Amino acid sequence: MQKRKLGTSNLEVSALGLGCMGMSHSYRPFPDRREMVTFMRAAVERGVTFFDTAEVYGPFINEELVGEALAPVRDRVVIATKFGHRYGPDGKPVGLNSRPEHIKEAAEGSLKRLGIETIDLYYQHRVDPDVLIEEVAGAVKELIQEGKVKHFGLSEASARTIRRAHAVQPVTAVQSEYSLWWRKPEEDIIPTLEELGIGFVPYSPLGKGFLTGKMDATTTFDPTDIRSTIPRFTPEARQANQALVDLLGRIAARKQATPAQIALAWLLAQKPWIVPIPGTRKLERLDENVGAATVELSAGDLREIEHAAAQIAVQGARYPEALERMTGL
Repeated sequence: MQKRKLGTSNLEVSALGLGCMGMSHSYRPFPDRREMVTFMRAAVERGVTFFDTAEVYGPFINEELVGEALAPVRDRVVIATKFGHRYGPDGKPVGLNSRPEHIKEAAEGSLKRLGIETIDLYYQHRVDPDVLIEEVAGAVKELIQEGKVKHFGLSEASARTIRRAHAVQPVTAVQSEYSLWWRKPEEDIIPTLEELGIGFVPYSPLGKGFLTGKMDATTTFDPTDIRSTIPRFTPEARQANQALVDLLGRIAARKQATPAQIALAWLLAQKPWIVPIPGTRKLERLDENVGAATVELSAGDLREIEHAAAQIAVQGARYPEALERMTGL
């Protein structure tokens, strides 16, 4: 697979990464652990070198899973994880905590669970309104100086927050939701990243599965599936948003590709420092996603997608209100 550098940093990764959250978080029922270990190693054999996890996924068990899977190929991969949550007595997240002392404790925990000596890319998972971002950046800077972290990242941060953090410790990458059905980062995040030389890592690049064309208004979700709580996934919203999938389908038919591949190819065509991290647990979907890196969209194709997408008003909020308040955007 082609490689890309995240911004002006020296962090080079595969053009498409793998989001590992769904292997143990948000999308029940979860697959067998051994199956996922084999799956991640298969991803490496297909050229994927960028793996995304977080302490809160599970919580904690996702890092252990990723660490076990990638141990034999550690020298070939880049592992990104995240900090910033507070946990109750039962181990479940109950809020945010990015106090410097907590960041350092979290880093030690992640290093142990992942079984590595250095975290390649360490994101603040969500901006903590109770802690100055300068203090957060300073704490990660110290971890970098100690050799426990290589690169600093932010997730779902505003342009102003990114600038403030970057002034203390250069930010290598920002992770936020970005796809054809969530384009808010184009307003000020992407221009800010381009100006500062920061890479962009879109999560949910396939709209939590909607842009694959594999679901419609009649699709049902398990009550434990995060999509069952998301306004954008009500039957009415899915029916209204089908026009976007139909658009991808038309382009895909012409390109002998799939809607998912067109959605990912569109993201890759936006900037050379954008690295989407679609999450999947199935080998056939992994192969489909990896294939998107070879789909070439011409300037005419991109104009056609842009023009058609501009006529489509996506319906429904991307998160329940409580979660949306945590994004920092």
